[in-house]
Amino acid sequence: MLNPELPEVPRGRGIFCNRTLNMRSVQAIGYDMDYTLVDYRVDAFERMVYAQAQQRLASEGWPMEGLDFDARMVTRGLVIDTELGNLVKANRFGFVKRAMHGTRMLEFSEQREAYAQTLVDLSDPRWIFLNTLFSLSEGCLYAQAVDLMDRGALPRPFEYASLYRHVRARVDAQHLEGHLKAEIASAPDRYAVQDPEAAQALLDQKNAGKKLLLITNSEWSFTARMMAHAYDRHLPGDMTWRQLFDLVIVSARKPAFFTEYSPFFEVVDESGLLRPLVGPLQPGGMYLGGSAAQVERDLGFSGDEILYVGDHMFGDVHVSKRTLSWRTALVLRELEAEVLALEGYRPTEVRLMALMREKETLEARLSRARLVLQRLFGLGSSTGEEAVAEARVHDLRNQLVALDAEIAPLAKAGTELTNERWGLLTRAGNDKSHLTRQIERYADIYTSRVSNFLHATPYAYFRSPRGNLPHDPAGSRD
Repeated sequence: MLNPELPEVPRGRGIFCNRTLNMRSVQAIGYDMDYTLVDYRVDAFERMVYAQAQQRLASEGWPMEGLDFDARMVTRGLVIDTELGNLVKANRFGFVKRAMHGTRMLEFSEQREAYAQTLVDLSDPRWIFLNTLFSLSEGCLYAQAVDLMDRGALPRPFEYASLYRHVRARVDAQHLEGHLKAEIASAPDRYAVQDPEAAQALLDQKNAGKKLLLITNSEWSFTARMMAHAYDRHLPGDMTWRQLFDLVIVSARKPAFFTEYSPFFEVVDESGLLRPLVGPLQPGGMYLGGSAAQVERDLGFSGDEILYVGDHMFGDVHVSKRTLSWRTALVLRELEAEVLALEGYRPTEVRLMALMREKETLEARLSRARLVLQRLFGLGSSTGEEAVAEARVHDLRNQLVALDAEIAPLAKAGTELTNERWGLLTRAGNDKSHLTRQIERYADIYTSRVSNFLHATPYAYFRSPRGNLPHDPAGSRD
């Protein structure tokens, strides 16, 4: 008999809530596949994408020897500035907090000169948001290409924007031409991560009466191969992954799937033979293309009755929320490492917070002392108190200098958690990152992997935390 007591779940495996979500009111749950239902070894996957794009560029006469994929050079949530050839990390307001030109991190003075009067605005085509793990190879290759361009080493002239388009086209070609997925499908153990709990999580949702939908941009043969590899061995008896889903939709063309109308084709057999769909979608059916509008119509569910789970901030979460008002869940695989790093940093953070409170007190005393001194000099005649006031100001400044020397290494360590160049995914300095702002706006809940739903159960009631404001009492913000 199953233990009804709550299991001990590491915080990094939790499900975090931006907008209250009652799973009991969700009638259908749609899932993306790549990096959602099927998790990949990021370094191996992106290294292969990089290598194939690198070979393509080398065949065009680019000097690619000596270059290699660096998984830590670029992180999800960065933004490419195609005007200046930089990768930047911005806070929630669009202010650039860190910047890298080519593969060199900019000094603060350089960064300030470049962006003092510039905000990152994702509606401007100047900015390219790296919002998925698929972007890592692209970002790394572009940064290295900027170095080559600046050295005059490329076979023809580029601007930073045209250089980005050229690199992006070579990376995209690896996904479109089929070589990449053929390699993965031929050796799935090398690239895909097994997560036995994911199958049970989906099974629990299905048995709780939820309609399960698989909606992926991958083609049928790749989807069938990877889903069988990831799920069949973890399901009971002779059950296969196909029996988990009420609808399987491949080559969905997201984000257009959510915004445009396109006809469905039925996948007739395992070879991927297609025929035009006549009539409504059928339970247990396999389809290609189509549109979310027809899914809603044929299922009889719409809006907040449907939860969609994916890893792509725009193609999965943003568009389905904005266009259809579906409930949304973002899979943020890096979250587990981030939470673990924050937990390890907590003792240092407590010390840093105490020092910052001391600094605030000293700064207030210094401000008051400077005002006293200003008023004394403003009297126009010496009172004999000026020297005492000046000594007081000097002493407080010395205390602040000493305190800053103690604070600096602690604060620096906090900005380098998980990645020395860019720090935490969800933070930009002391503020929320631009990625975090997107998550808050469009993801009702977010979590590190699909199997985390196992611990939450299909009956969970996720409640968003009380929103805090700067003027709230200190205790209510802890």
